[in-house]
Amino acid sequence: MSTKRSDIEISASILQVAMNDAKKSHIIYKANVNFKIGKKYLDRLITYGLLQGPKSENRVFRTTKKGADYINYFKSFKEYLNLQEIAFY
Repeated sequence: MSTKRSDIEISASILQVAMNDAKKSHIIYKANVNFKIGKKYLDRLITYGLLQGPKSENRVFRTTKKGADYINYFKSFKEYLNLQEIAFY
């Protein structure tokens, strides 16, 4: 059974793919989103300063320092939740 990913998780996936520069098609494929939804997330992440948009000459996206911090916070939060789930048993 699959579960729906949250906006936060999809955003983190996109930022993780773009850590070392990535074109839009690569991000869409690796983050497992369709192009329509992917464009919405890319635009939002650029607006929030988490992702640097493509320049006309190289057409690649790059995760910013702020975006890298987002990934680290997300990973820490996931680890925290997993520890809390174990603590309830």
